[in-house]
Amino acid sequence: MFDVGFSELIVIGIVALVVIGPERLPKVARTAGHLLGRLQRYVNDVKADINREMQLDELRKLQSEMRESARSLEDSLNNEIQSLGKAVESAAQPDVPVAPQTAIGDSATPLSGQDAQPLKPADSAPSTDVATGVSSVSPKV
Repeated sequence: MFDVGFSELIVIGIVALVVIGPERLPKVARTAGHLLGRLQRYVNDVKADINREMQLDELRKLQSEMRESARSLEDSLNNEIQSLGKAVESAAQPDVPVAPQTAIGDSATPLSGQDAQPLKPADSAPSTDVATGVSSVSPKV
């Protein structure tokens, strides 16, 4: 705080001895020491409070950054999940052609369930032997 050397302290002590006197000098020195200690503690407390406030401010900034990064991560994950859901839905839907609308305005629906006709085998259908992997055509008799 102050740059006071030993020689300057001796000069201050001699002046205090002359001005205050030898009887009251120890009491004044003790009081001055107590006041100086209080002043140092007060200054240290203020410094500690300022440091705590600075650290608290840094923690608040870090907290807001973490919240923002968590929000952006959550948003990106939600977008990715939605895009994957759309991809799964589009892959799961069969490509069924829709018949054009009739003159009345009713739309034709594809056959399903009991109305569906099974496919008939062709006159000669190729078959593959699973063991050998050889394909052969057998005529229908």
